[in-house]
Amino acid sequence: MLERYRHAKAMEEATRNTVFRAGVQPHWQADGSSFWYRNVLKDSVLEYIYVQPFAKKKQAAFDHMKLAEALGRVTGRTLDGRRLRISRMELGKSSVALEIDSACYRCDLGKYTCAVADSFPGRRYPRGNFRRSRWQGFSTDRISPDKKWTAFIRDGNVFIRPAGSDASDGEHAVIASAPDNNSATNTAAVQYTHNGTKEKPYGALAWSPDSRYVVGYHINPVEDSSVFYILTSASGTRGQLRSHPYKQPGDPFTTYEMHIFPVGATGAVKVNTEIIDFFDAPRLHWRAGDSRYFTYEKVDRGHQRFRIIEVDTETATSKTLLDERTETFIYESRIFTEYLPETNEILWSSEKDGWRHLYLVDGITGKVKNPVTSGPWVVRQIDSVDKKKREVWFRASGMHAGEDPYFVHYYRIGLDGKGLVELTPAKGHHTVTFSPDKEYYTDTYSQVDIPPVTALHRTQDGKKIMELEKADASAFFATGMRPVESFVAKGRDGKTDIWGVVCRPSDFDPAKKYPVIENIYAGPQDAFVPKSFMGSFSEMQSMAELGFIVVQIDGMGTANRSKAFHDVCWKNLADAGFPDRILWIKALAAKYPYIDTARVGLYGTSAGGQNALGGLLFHPDFYKAAVASCGCHDNRVDKQWWNEQWMGYPVGRHYEEQSNVTNAGKLRGHLLLIVGESDTNVPPESTYRVINALIKAEKSFDFLPVPGMGHSDGGPYGRIKKRDFFVKHLLGVDPPQRNAGEL
Repeated sequence: MLERYRHAKAMEEATRNTVFRAGVQPHWQADGSSFWYRNVLKDSVLEYIYVQPFAKKKQAAFDHMKLAEALGRVTGRTLDGRRLRISRMELGKSSVALEIDSACYRCDLGKYTCAVADSFPGRRYPRGNFRRSRWQGFSTDRISPDKKWTAFIRDGNVFIRPAGSDASDGEHAVIASAPDNNSATNTAAVQYTHNGTKEKPYGALAWSPDSRYVVGYHINPVEDSSVFYILTSASGTRGQLRSHPYKQPGDPFTTYEMHIFPVGATGAVKVNTEIIDFFDAPRLHWRAGDSRYFTYEKVDRGHQRFRIIEVDTETATSKTLLDERTETFIYESRIFTEYLPETNEILWSSEKDGWRHLYLVDGITGKVKNPVTSGPWVVRQIDSVDKKKREVWFRASGMHAGEDPYFVHYYRIGLDGKGLVELTPAKGHHTVTFSPDKEYYTDTYSQVDIPPVTALHRTQDGKKIMELEKADASAFFATGMRPVESFVAKGRDGKTDIWGVVCRPSDFDPAKKYPVIENIYAGPQDAFVPKSFMGSFSEMQSMAELGFIVVQIDGMGTANRSKAFHDVCWKNLADAGFPDRILWIKALAAKYPYIDTARVGLYGTSAGGQNALGGLLFHPDFYKAAVASCGCHDNRVDKQWWNEQWMGYPVGRHYEEQSNVTNAGKLRGHLLLIVGESDTNVPPESTYRVINALIKAEKSFDFLPVPGMGHSDGGPYGRIKKRDFFVKHLLGVDPPQRNAGEL
């Protein structure tokens, strides 16, 4: 066993930095028509490549040795041409501007001479995150769009005054939009409300585009209660008590009562619509060319209803344009809406047909004009919407029959649902980076056992221009590492494919019997089994080296499959996909006789910690040992936004019935609990409440609290104890005696 520990450490060292040319991060030049990227080669050698897509040309960006010599002459330092660390670079026909160690230089690539530059001439293209918040928040601009009025809050009440007159103390900002031509007729500030207070102020103001109205809210703020923890090893002789606000399931939200403040009037008009009692004040979407109407989005608490509501500012009335309801849940953070004001349309995502797809909605009537995408596959993410060409660019998975349904591919399609173009047809899991003008893109794709390939494509038709790089993993496999295996088996319904991966020891012997350890995380917010090339010495592989088969599985209840697949989690987090996971491991054992299903353990962190302990509590006949780190063991104790999304609202008996605390007395098998004492994600008390219940039930278990550590698997020491725990309880061998110097 000692030799196995030493071998695992040696393999970690031997496999470090053994995969080369594994990806391309293009740095597009200021003209947007060319880019450079950097390759990391053996012994940390760096190689810079310059690509001109229009010319189908790829070459070394410069003579690395000559450039190092030229830079050395101007810096007075000896630079290694094989390891130049260039952070930014702009290439010309015969020159280059570059930045190294925060210093800028301009170099002639004909004569290879360099001079210090005051600044870098190029520009960086920002990486956009297309997802927009549906909540306005409180960061606003006080001036009206036509620059003639100022709206502000004083002593909790709303005032409007002509712009240019004296400002008042206590003014807060308001949102600005497009200009118009209203004019100020006097210089006095008009007070619109009188019942605002410090405790219940008005706020979150927003101007209409024509500067005729301000929309705002009478706010009833809620201050979240705190959770507490103690830093036992802080400086001094006393522990330090710490706290932070933390909203738990069932806790109240700040509420917003919508009002309209017409310019030229003397009072507020309450909008005939529901008080907003979940999330923040919504972002407003004004109808193009007609500022009489705006819409906002509302998610009801409990995550079972989503609406787009229209408000008529002249009558202060509202009506529902779009209303989606479910018997289970609507995944709020994956609701996508894009407003097309020029055509009064809305692009909207929904799982109403059983799969997440896009729909084009009439922004006036709220009726669906047409599905944009459809079929037994999932839209994973929106990259952009081209309003002029009326196209949406998106990522999806599950469209390729016979392929892992989690592999992400990139597409574009017309808003009429026609003209689907696949940009990444090659088999594998894809990551695409577009040029700033989207004329070209780089596509890097791989599988868990197949190293990455990066190609350059033309966006117009998806045509491949050239292969840029093919990863070299020969040195990685030369160490004796075995490829990770992707394995699929049927789930609890006998029909649905369940996907996972398998890690084996590098000295694997099929004649032996191996215990199984599952790395579990069943959080419904995503899927978690790796899909890209696993060409590094992972935590799973490190444990496998000690004599285990280590697996990871996405069971039912996780995301990125059908709505029915996902719905298994609804008010049912204790399920954690265990019926599918157990069948998967048994199917693996049926194929490979060296799998020992009499010795199965599992480990996880956070929701995975909850799942790990849940395996012992709810499936003790299968799982024999578990390491649970920082677990959210009781969904009433964990964060509101995550738990209510899956467990629902109001908080019912099912919360208690599925709690690891409530069920702690059912414990069989071997358990190690780990918690960081300064965990601000999941309150440490979640683990301590389990411990309290275990003690009352007179159960045996191991416990590792880590002073000063936050939300973690226990860090390096926690991982040591996890390995030792499974070695003892699944292999039946005493772990190394570190105090005796055995390791």
